[in-house]
Amino acid sequence: MKDTVNSAKYSRKITWIALIINLALSGFKFIGGMLGASQVVIADAVHSLSDCATDVAVIIGSYYWSRPPDEDHPYGHRRIETLVAVLIGFLLMIAGIGICWQAIVTLSEKHTRPPGWIAFWAAATSIVCKELLYRWHFSVGKRIKSPAVIANAWHHRSDAFSSIPALVAVGGALFFPAWSFLDHVGAVVVSIFIFQSACNIMWPGLRELVDAGAPKEKRERIKALIQKNESIKQVHRIRTRYVSSSLHVDLHLVVDGSISVIEGHDIAEAVKEQIINDGGLDVVDVTVHIEPTEAALPEQDRS
Repeated sequence: MKDTVNSAKYSRKITWIALIINLALSGFKFIGGMLGASQVVIADAVHSLSDCATDVAVIIGSYYWSRPPDEDHPYGHRRIETLVAVLIGFLLMIAGIGICWQAIVTLSEKHTRPPGWIAFWAAATSIVCKELLYRWHFSVGKRIKSPAVIANAWHHRSDAFSSIPALVAVGGALFFPAWSFLDHVGAVVVSIFIFQSACNIMWPGLRELVDAGAPKEKRERIKALIQKNESIKQVHRIRTRYVSSSLHVDLHLVVDGSISVIEGHDIAEAVKEQIINDGGLDVVDVTVHIEPTEAALPEQDRS
């Protein structure tokens, strides 16, 4: 529990820093897009502003998902973190759809003047800053195993990617004024990047919320660990589910029916400790059901 609280505090700290940077970048790109008469840079500013909304969601959400288990939430509150990640993806998707629609309906409009250099430098600055924010947040999110921080990291990278076509579109319109339509086309490309990032963020969280289990490779690894124990005659009904980035496991073990309750309990505890201590599985809790050899299942019914 202490690790969860410390991770939440650290995630808030880095997200506060990102929020300040995102506000500054959004303001710079809005000004650059307005003064430079660039729709794609203004669209990119909206994307950065959506980053601010997700930063706030992570900061607020971290106060809740770090709470210890209680009577109403015996498994803890970590799925709030998953909900925050899904919310980030949803907001990102809405922003992408809005930018795409605006670019398409104004595609036939002609610019009174080509974009200015301030729009170009606003996009270039965004690429550098957002890529640095992505690398920092992604490494921290992996280290503290926070899907919300990782989702926010991808949000930063999508902003960096979206600024690349913005930079190309503005640059092309600057050097070739007759190609001012590139500004609108660039905005459509930006929206595609945003939509793809939103799907990548939402899909893992939605799978968790519908109780999708661990992949087959992890289940086979759990089974192999258990079978190393010579006291176990059979293992079956291995069920898994994710709570945030952590895995909960439920399984049935068949042991010699003549052993004592204490011996059966010791076997269950040994298996539980072995699975949790395997760092590659990210398992935080294991429920073990002990059964006598008479309850062993035929080969075709084991799973």
